[in-house]
Amino acid sequence: MRIGLLAPPVEPVPPPTYGGTERAVATLADALVDRGHEVTLFASGDSRTRARLVPTVERAIWHDARYVDPMPFWTLAVSRGYAHASELDVMHNHCDHVAYPVARLSPVPTLTTLHGRLDLPELRDLYREFREQPLVSVSLAQRSPLPDARWIASIPHGYPEDLYRPSYAPGRYLAFCGRFSREKGVMTAIDAAVRTGIPLKIAARQPRADRVEQDLLDEFHYWEDVVLPRIRGEPLVEYVGELDEAGKQELYSGALALLFPIDWPEPFGLVMIEALACGTPVIARPRGSVPEVIREGVTGFHCETVDDFVRAIRHLDLIERAACRADFEARFTADAMAERYERVYEVVTSETSRSALFWSRRGDRIPS
Repeated sequence: MRIGLLAPPVEPVPPPTYGGTERAVATLADALVDRGHEVTLFASGDSRTRARLVPTVERAIWHDARYVDPMPFWTLAVSRGYAHASELDVMHNHCDHVAYPVARLSPVPTLTTLHGRLDLPELRDLYREFREQPLVSVSLAQRSPLPDARWIASIPHGYPEDLYRPSYAPGRYLAFCGRFSREKGVMTAIDAAVRTGIPLKIAARQPRADRVEQDLLDEFHYWEDVVLPRIRGEPLVEYVGELDEAGKQELYSGALALLFPIDWPEPFGLVMIEALACGTPVIARPRGSVPEVIREGVTGFHCETVDDFVRAIRHLDLIERAACRADFEARFTADAMAERYERVYEVVTSETSRSALFWSRRGDRIPS
């Protein structure tokens, strides 16, 4: 099958460090190539892939000092990707709703995987308008705000089995890996570690003040005003910066557990399956996809308060690291993810599906 993967233009595919969507796209592209498909990746020119690469921007925008506002380049990425639509059997869109107006007019079907949160009131009218667009969620929890959208499947992310190596030796510290945003819960991780007297290593990108995106500016102020004053002079907490794959392998392998105290409905936290791949238990708040990914008492614990996290840390001896790795291999490999997407591509490219899309666009009843 001739498959196009349309990636955001802000990070290379795969990203050197941070970039969940781009990492998922990179993994899927290579897995589909390995399974014999003709894959075209539409991404920044500094991307690395075994697929055919068609650059949509010269260099990933967040790494190009000339630019501050990335939004014009999202439009460019969609336009330049769909210019090649006639060469494809299906376009797999990872650029969110930016692509929908073009997808509606495209000669080939589009499948969209949604990577972000959907519990925003402004999205309701958008998905009513583009109700014909076939969608894949990365967790069942992600769908709940938009139950009437055209969900085709729920497919969790996956990683190559050999990307991370499991370690079955007991860890020596706790780990946190994520962004410095309030909703990621880094302060809960710090408080729990200090309460237990166990060192905490924090891996996160350094927030920047030279951005126009409000969420990135919020991260900068949260880091400056809340996190930095808390960890300054705290001997149990070490900020190790933003890590690449080798750095994350070392972080997870040496950790007693990954702390994932999110306070928002995160659609899918890649760090959870990274930790499981290394044999590392995960202690997390049961928000978003957490209950679907972390099996209570088997691969980690679900906790709400700092007290809960402290109790869970003290009972980590109940979790077998081999069980964490086994769960990763059973549910979250790249090959399993690619196989699921193959089945969905067949659905959206079938004549029945194309007919259904036509009727849905007209606003009529979709034929049964």
